[in-house]
Amino acid sequence: MQQLNISKLKYVLFDWDNTLAESRTSLVYAVDKVLANYGLPCWEVSKEKRNRNLSFKDNFPLIFGDKAKEAYEEYREIYKQIVINKITTFDKVPEVIKFFLEHKVRLIIMTNKERCLLEYELPLLFEKNNFYKIVCGHEAPADKPDGQHALYALKGLLKPEEINRDNVWIIGDSPQDSSVALSIGALPIRINKSIWGDGIQEKDSRIIWVENFSKLLKLLKLAKN
Repeated sequence: MQQLNISKLKYVLFDWDNTLAESRTSLVYAVDKVLANYGLPCWEVSKEKRNRNLSFKDNFPLIFGDKAKEAYEEYREIYKQIVINKITTFDKVPEVIKFFLEHKVRLIIMTNKERCLLEYELPLLFEKNNFYKIVCGHEAPADKPDGQHALYALKGLLKPEEINRDNVWIIGDSPQDSSVALSIGALPIRINKSIWGDGIQEKDSRIIWVENFSKLLKLLKLAKN
């Protein structure tokens, strides 16, 4: 069994979509509506045009061309109407958050999602004051998978040379989350299946692979502290 050590842990950076929040259902429903409005194939087909290293929003020009701005505005409004009733978190996420807070670990949300949507969703699931800091898309010099996103989130908290696998963990569902962690020397923890199925077969011994938050909570309770 993989073993974790929380004795030196100071910061945990969480991805949002498909990590803390099950928002994929709402996203697909909303974008399918917009794609249909523009006479384009459904998301399962259209997503093949995307750049996996760009945020969902930043992929709109690749899919909608010169109609990207207006299409995204339509998407945003439909998404907000849907997500308020559909968004959920995953089993044992609240308990994992509570565990970290009880052990004086500061929690940060690091997401490529735009802030207006993140801040709309967050109170539907969690108390905002559980999170010491939130960094959204286009707020850092570069978004995930670039390490600058994490460095920006940790700015004023740790110097780049102080970051290591003991004091900073990055928890997310995608290869992009793991890439950020590895690029700055933090510990990557991959949880759930990637939101779009990217990198399911990827294996890297530097990454801690955890099936779900229930398994993560068990590891945390067994952790050295």
